[in-house]
Amino acid sequence: MSSIPLLPGDASYEVTYPSGSVTEELRKCSANPNTAYLVVGELTLLQTSGLAECISVVGKDITEERFNSAIKQLTPNEYYGDSCSVHLKFVVAAALPTLSSRHNSQGLPHAVKAAVDKAARAKCRVVLVVCNEDTLYASGCAVARSFSRYSQKSSGGPGVETVKVFFFRTDLSNPAQGLTEKESLAFEATGQGIRMAQSIVDRPCNLMHTDAFVDLARDVSKHLGCDIKVIRGEELDEQGFGGIYGVGKAAHHPPSLVVLSHRPKGAERTVAWVGKGIVYDTGGLSLKPKGFMAGMKRDCGGAAGIIGAFATAVKLGFKDNLHALLCLAENAVSPIATRPDDVHIMYSGRSVEINNPDAEGRLVLADGVHYASKDLNADVVLDMATLTGAQGIATGRYHGALLTNNEEWQDAVCCAGRASGDLVFPVPFTPELHMPEFNSAIADMKNSVERRDNAQPSCAGLFIHAHLVKQFTGAWVHVDMAGPVHQGERATGYGVALLVSLFGSALDNSLLHFIAPSLPSSRASEEPPRKRRR
Repeated sequence: MSSIPLLPGDASYEVTYPSGSVTEELRKCSANPNTAYLVVGELTLLQTSGLAECISVVGKDITEERFNSAIKQLTPNEYYGDSCSVHLKFVVAAALPTLSSRHNSQGLPHAVKAAVDKAARAKCRVVLVVCNEDTLYASGCAVARSFSRYSQKSSGGPGVETVKVFFFRTDLSNPAQGLTEKESLAFEATGQGIRMAQSIVDRPCNLMHTDAFVDLARDVSKHLGCDIKVIRGEELDEQGFGGIYGVGKAAHHPPSLVVLSHRPKGAERTVAWVGKGIVYDTGGLSLKPKGFMAGMKRDCGGAAGIIGAFATAVKLGFKDNLHALLCLAENAVSPIATRPDDVHIMYSGRSVEINNPDAEGRLVLADGVHYASKDLNADVVLDMATLTGAQGIATGRYHGALLTNNEEWQDAVCCAGRASGDLVFPVPFTPELHMPEFNSAIADMKNSVERRDNAQPSCAGLFIHAHLVKQFTGAWVHVDMAGPVHQGERATGYGVALLVSLFGSALDNSLLHFIAPSLPSSRASEEPPRKRRR
């Protein structure tokens, strides 16, 4: 599969998922005596018959007896895995924690990534994941997240290193038979999408500004052979995109709405993915204080996940109409920056009084979802954003906050999160309780809540929901992923695997069909409010 073009500064790790016999592929890897290997999985699976024989083909005096003896030294507990050397630094075995609760992915991909991160620092470039069919996809995606592409370190510079990922499948009669070609294709495409999203988020704003993001979108469009539309700068103001324009007008690089469109023959449904692409967030005239601004290059994580998922889905033959909307802006400070008390007229036609210029993500997304529901006539509108700091308080560092007008879609997204490792957890969908937080005396609404202790992730999402076309009867899904967008100082590529899993039934791939939830109707399922009895 041809790779998405690398960006300047990308260290060109090539993470591959070869198909065919695992034993034969490992034997090929052993031709390089300096190759280092990691074998990772649950302790009970590491004791599977045949695994020791499979790994022994790498040589280095590794016998079945020696491997099994090393495995017996592993003592993981509920919360922490364990690792040990099988042969110096060249072959390491890692056992995952023993507890996997109902709100987590069964295969513990966070622990898989932690084990791979540690091994990667020791120059491990061959990973053998011991798993079953249920945990295969999430485990494979976890490995991709360990090899971020972007670096500006002067030592060494961008290089080309190949990382090979294999799977020992304990659910098969021949666990070492390896991936099929279609399974390999699914991993290659998803891995590239994840690592592209990571690279965008890791990249600082002096490199990944709005113009650079637009250029990347054009490259992706050309690479995939899909359509692209760009509404940029003053054109946004002229066409009524008061949200995107108002947020980004103060920056040197102008704001843009980018629409990537995939329209296959025979498509019966239209899906729109809308991403928040704030390439840097100073807070605007509500300037962020010391200690709260560093890291705001990550505020484009939603758009990064959307473009990565779009590239993956199109490569894998998405059968429905699919649009990726990137709402790009830099929330900067200048004499023409939006002031508190300004009123913007949004693309929906609704007026918004600005009481907090640092609540800008919902403004750009409001324009995006209205365009998706009105101009694209989407049946399903899904927006994804690093929207609120309160998300991390509500659902934590691993689970994105999920808000939707459709209970069946809520269940489907949660299922896809567990299948992919991009976890989500629902927050309340109660417009009647939370929209009054935005009451304004002079406009249709304010852009920030009156009280900060009233379910902020729900409130922020409902602000976006309020800007769908009034007659919208489709499914709307909102994912706030401010916490999961990064782990430490590195981006996670969150959202790519989630969307590929969620819409796996629309892809021409048996692996993704297996993990995909059964998607409900695109129609909203919420009952109309019952009128109060007189």
